[in-house]
Amino acid sequence: MSKRHLIRIFTAARFFYRHYFSVETHGLVNVPPRGRAMLVGNHSGGIAIDAAMVYASMFFEMDPPRLAQGMAEKFINKFPFASLWSSKVGHFTGLPEHAERLLEEDRLLMVFPEGARGTAKLFRERHSLVDFGTGFLRLALKTKTPIIPFGFLGGGDALPTVSNAYKLGKRLGVPYIPIVPYWPPVPLPVKLEIHYGAPMVFEGTGSEDDEVIQGYVDEVKASIKRLIHHGLCLRRGEPTASVHFGDEDRDIR
Repeated sequence: MSKRHLIRIFTAARFFYRHYFSVETHGLVNVPPRGRAMLVGNHSGGIAIDAAMVYASMFFEMDPPRLAQGMAEKFINKFPFASLWSSKVGHFTGLPEHAERLLEEDRLLMVFPEGARGTAKLFRERHSLVDFGTGFLRLALKTKTPIIPFGFLGGGDALPTVSNAYKLGKRLGVPYIPIVPYWPPVPLPVKLEIHYGAPMVFEGTGSEDDEVIQGYVDEVKASIKRLIHHGLCLRRGEPTASVHFGDEDRDIR
């Protein structure tokens, strides 16, 4: 990693986080100020707006600031400039050994189990969840890492995808190109929200049967779904069941 690159990326991120998207963050008390932890949440929006804003929230809202590190999609390595910047600011190719090493060093790992299928959700699907991978759960068990679920809202409104150009994306070396109903196709300045839930700790070694692991994954997925629903109800001013954000619930804008 490079301090020079981190300064540049967070300088740019501050504008988008504080002003362009006016990000609202809830439940930060659930994120440990130090030590290993895994932030696990949903994708929202045709591009990785969610990852960038979660990354920014850990730096700007935590005291002291924490660096959330993600597992970059493998296609990023095809682009020298993107690959260089990704590694310089702490995001490495999504290989199990990289993730395990980060957690063993008590880092904060950011995971989106939906993968590229999650960012490909269309506008009408923006609050839904697609199938989760299970590797993150086995890794959490193996490294004895608490999982902090989070629900991300607004990404699908910022970039309202009406279709995805898969053939064009393949030609350009990416999974797809999101198509939006306006020009130029840049994210709109809408309010984004991140809801962090209570930590989830599971017992095991990571070598359990698939059925056991899938059961744990379903629990995490259900927790994220509740956080999304809770956030939507708050947006609409509707009554909602209580969602536990920790002993010192607080909202930070």
